[in-house]
Amino acid sequence: MVRSTSTRAPRMSASARREQLLDVTARLIGQRGFHSLSVEAIASAAGVTRATVYQHFADLDDLLNAVVERETERALAEVSETTLEDLTHGDPVELMLESLRAYLHIVQAHPATWRLILTPPEGAPESLHRRIAGGKAQVLERLTDAVRPALALDRESPDAELTARLLSTISDEYARLVLADPKRYPPERLLRHARWYLEKGTK
Repeated sequence: MVRSTSTRAPRMSASARREQLLDVTARLIGQRGFHSLSVEAIASAAGVTRATVYQHFADLDDLLNAVVERETERALAEVSETTLEDLTHGDPVELMLESLRAYLHIVQAHPATWRLILTPPEGAPESLHRRIAGGKAQVLERLTDAVRPALALDRESPDAELTARLLSTISDEYARLVLADPKRYPPERLLRHARWYLEKGTK
């Protein structure tokens, strides 16, 4: 008997296949939104059968929720690396710019994750909105704690929470611009504008 000499790609481990399906689904969400997704479309894009998808996820909702959980946890872990420290521990403007620079470069490096967080597609499940809100609350709490000591030195006693909300809103808008049109809005351009804005505000 002559043995076949054809070669087959090595089979993925269960964990690797699961990650592949999550990656493919996240990419399709970015391209099509949530409404148009189906197990068939995901299987086709991943180059597997529907049965393979069902080996790893109970149904489409289970797969979408797994994507939401992974991407939001990833985003929170990444943004925690850019957490602003106590502004009294150095030049406030430089500390804020350093934090913003790190944030924008993370968004630029992982656009699929951050599009899901900053511009949730139409039809996004409620679980995504809840996780985004929870992550936002954590970020605002840390940011408020960072700016409060520096603001306490101001005789006019500005509101630390409102200041944190303003800084967060500006940072997220910069990040959306990076995602929407990275050639027109590179981080360097946004950081120059942020420096001008912050230096004006601290005079």
